[in-house]
Amino acid sequence: MRGLDLEVRTGECFGLLGPNGAGKTTTIEILEGLLDATSGEVEVLGRAWNGHADAIKQRIGISLQETKLSEKLTVQETVTLFRSFYHQGLTPTEAIGRVGLEEKAPARVGKLSGGQKQRLAVACAIIGDPELLFLDEPTTGLDPHSRRQLWDIIRDLRKQGRTILLTTHYMEEAERLCDRVAVVDHGKLIALGSPRELIASLGGEHVIEFSLGENGDGDALDLERITGVRSVRRDGDHFSLSVAEPHITLPALLTLLQSQRRELASLTTGTRAWKTCS
Repeated sequence: MRGLDLEVRTGECFGLLGPNGAGKTTTIEILEGLLDATSGEVEVLGRAWNGHADAIKQRIGISLQETKLSEKLTVQETVTLFRSFYHQGLTPTEAIGRVGLEEKAPARVGKLSGGQKQRLAVACAIIGDPELLFLDEPTTGLDPHSRRQLWDIIRDLRKQGRTILLTTHYMEEAERLCDRVAVVDHGKLIALGSPRELIASLGGEHVIEFSLGENGDGDALDLERITGVRSVRRDGDHFSLSVAEPHITLPALLTLLQSQRRELASLTTGTRAWKTCS
């Protein structure tokens, strides 16, 4: 890091935005006590990790960017195991209920979908009833439906008065969830403010994300030729279009899909800001 100076206020949801390699995960892992800071001062809940590690661990919850859980344990067994790490907290049943996995409690972790595994990771993070919750890119790789489910969970955690620090690639996600956002790149603070302030000052990049139905074939779609499309990313049947003017591109996209008889399974629009910050 290069002199990053941040303060997260009690009770707020604070977002760290930036591209891969910007320093988001390094920052959050230092705050979580997983990495030692090479210089500077780090305080979590008013205490330094040096000399107060055990006390801090009892008051925080962590959902890593990639949480590796035993696939042979059930959901109930996994959350019960994490509950044993804390002196006090929620019951496993309460934590599972808060992330909407009641029906999956007896299921083995290896049988869960990607979105369900992410919700389980959040259940493990909140089982100690933390004052401060760290969420490192909690929705990366999820389909739009699973992403919205996790957004609802995070909103509920905010309403309960928890302090939340999350990292994300998406300004849309930060706009939906965060009170304040810091944009970082190469370990430096680029901008700090509310999501609306940052979108106005940075000129965010518009994004259209969609997925096709079961019989949809995206191979023949010539999305780059649609008016206003700057770039196209694809992950299976999920597409992400960077566009200049969504009000022009969106009707053109729908016309193209209709002309080729392609059915939409999902469609979302939003804004992200990091490309203007590199």
